[in-house]
Amino acid sequence: MAATAVEAHAPSRTTDSIVPLGGLWIVGAVLTLTVVLIAGNWLWGLDFLHVVGGGMWTAVDLFMGFVIGPIMRSLSIPARIELTKRLMPKMLLIMPTLVTMTLGAGFQLALANGMLDASYPRHGWVVASMVVVAVMAIVALALLQPANIAVLFELRKPQPNPAIVQILMRRFIYAAGVTGAMQVATLVIMTRLAT
Repeated sequence: MAATAVEAHAPSRTTDSIVPLGGLWIVGAVLTLTVVLIAGNWLWGLDFLHVVGGGMWTAVDLFMGFVIGPIMRSLSIPARIELTKRLMPKMLLIMPTLVTMTLGAGFQLALANGMLDASYPRHGWVVASMVVVAVMAIVALALLQPANIAVLFELRKPQPNPAIVQILMRRFIYAAGVTGAMQVATLVIMTRLAT
């Protein structure tokens, strides 16, 4: 009888949703806050979101590219699959939220502070920042997220194909490494703009 009660409360291996629904309220709150701060042009709040979002985006990219990537490559296929099942759903919520928050707040700050005007003394640095961040956003949204979603759909199958998961995860980890390296360039540009 006790074993039956434990089994009844044990989490199922597959869920009905790929996205962790419990985290959607956090995403909604962050995005709502971002919209409110942009609409109100509240500079301190925008600066806070931009700095915090940029710091978290940078940290996640560097961690995924230079810590998780090498660890994943050294794991057995079943271990990679298990790590992927637990990590990737959370990344579906974290990365788009950080990207949207950081870019939205940053653009509004640049607009409010006159940094988008060609006469701004460091306009070249602003343009360089926008180019690097645009490339990172494209990599994140066009390579990382589709690979992430494809992996999650593959893992939902009764018999996931480890070769497909391995190929998609390799793409994910390499793209995270590229964005991690580009984050270093962003740090150089942003500290140059701030001084």
